[in-house]
Amino acid sequence: MTRIAALFRLRCTEGEEAGAMSSSSSSMTVTQRDQSMVEREVGRMYSLFAQLPSAAQSFSLEIQRDSHIEYLTNGLRRLAPSFGALDASRPWLCYWIIHSLALLGEPVDAELKDNVIGFLSRCQDPSGGYGGGPGQLPHLATTYAAVNSLITLGGSRSLSSINRDKVYNFLRQMKQPSGGFRMHDGGEVDVRACYTAISVASILNILDDELAGNVGDFILSCQTYEGGIAGEPGSEAHGGYTFCGLATMILINEADRLDLSRLIDWVVFRQGIECGFQGRANKLVDGCYSFWQGGACTLLQKLRPFGLSEGGGDESTDSIDSSLSAASNLSEQENNPQNASPQVDGACQFKQGGPQSASCSVNLGNTSYNFLERRAEVGSLFNSLALQQYILLCSQVPGGGFRDKPGKSRDFYHTCYCLSGLTVCQCSWAKRVDSAPLPWTVVGPYSNLLEPIHPLHNVVVSKYYEANEFFAR
Repeated sequence: MTRIAALFRLRCTEGEEAGAMSSSSSSMTVTQRDQSMVEREVGRMYSLFAQLPSAAQSFSLEIQRDSHIEYLTNGLRRLAPSFGALDASRPWLCYWIIHSLALLGEPVDAELKDNVIGFLSRCQDPSGGYGGGPGQLPHLATTYAAVNSLITLGGSRSLSSINRDKVYNFLRQMKQPSGGFRMHDGGEVDVRACYTAISVASILNILDDELAGNVGDFILSCQTYEGGIAGEPGSEAHGGYTFCGLATMILINEADRLDLSRLIDWVVFRQGIECGFQGRANKLVDGCYSFWQGGACTLLQKLRPFGLSEGGGDESTDSIDSSLSAASNLSEQENNPQNASPQVDGACQFKQGGPQSASCSVNLGNTSYNFLERRAEVGSLFNSLALQQYILLCSQVPGGGFRDKPGKSRDFYHTCYCLSGLTVCQCSWAKRVDSAPLPWTVVGPYSNLLEPIHPLHNVVVSKYYEANEFFAR
């Protein structure tokens, strides 16, 4: 048994024993009882894994590609009648499935690709944006899903089907004086709306000062005392909104305005005894946060020292550096059997972020590309090997697809974000986007390696480059 597998067994056995003792208490809350049950089930699965022969362990840690591809392709061709409840989320279903296939390196066949392009074109509102289905109200969430789907499909027909002028007009209509965006006409104003709007504008090369204006003020008002980011001012910090808020601030060159030290602390402490991430404090582990929280960590790795000019450290910078160093060193000790300490360059190389100066002109259209190209300043801020094991052993369904946690059913949403979390883990120690992950960073056989993503948009890197070139014309 490997050292890391032994560590998993020890941690989760301890959690199982603690859960068994506490379960006898009649004063437990519903959340405590649920947490105890999850710890026991996950601990049981890890204990069974530890007792398997080496060959069986290796098989258990393989990505079941053929089963996943069959599950996803069947879903893209035809859905069961029960999916009628998601009639207003059909572009999301396209994105979750198509992106998952792309991560697995599986192309969509030509006929099915044409069908998807045609369907999403019918979802495009005449006034701009995409609805949840043909004839439905345009919505920022489904606009994000449709645009990412079409970019992932790739090719001239797919990319040219997006009416960028009308998308821009729709985004402007959703912009609010507070700096936030409404999800749809008369809809809610929240951080998710800011992210979907700014991400779409950035990847389509239509992001400008009109769209970006005051967005940072709104996001900043949503950062809580915990350090994470809530959906709206006064709400609780949440993993999905934290990723959305941080990604948005990077895209508009204002990440330095956040309290990044507290944000790092909040995110890294969301990885619990089960080895997966929870979305909020005192909530249950969920496979989808492998991306939302793991992805936020990946973004933070590229931000050190957060846009401050070279040699311009202060107490705030020292606090941030301390948080980064502690998180990275702890993760490295658990993750890297070779103890190969990542070297950190103290010079500021994040030219697109931080306070603006006369010597640093900003082009919002280049921010996403430049962020992807720059090197990671520190190693993984979380235990990437532990997270991969949770995804592969507890979230992966042998018959195809991924789930939230043991006891839940598979679905396309969790399949998408568990796979997205896996590629984030595999690439979390790579210094540059074009660096191949080292074998020790991939749990299971190296054939588990997935396609890398652009972490700001969650689209496969090769498809991002194609879209970036196409929309630069």
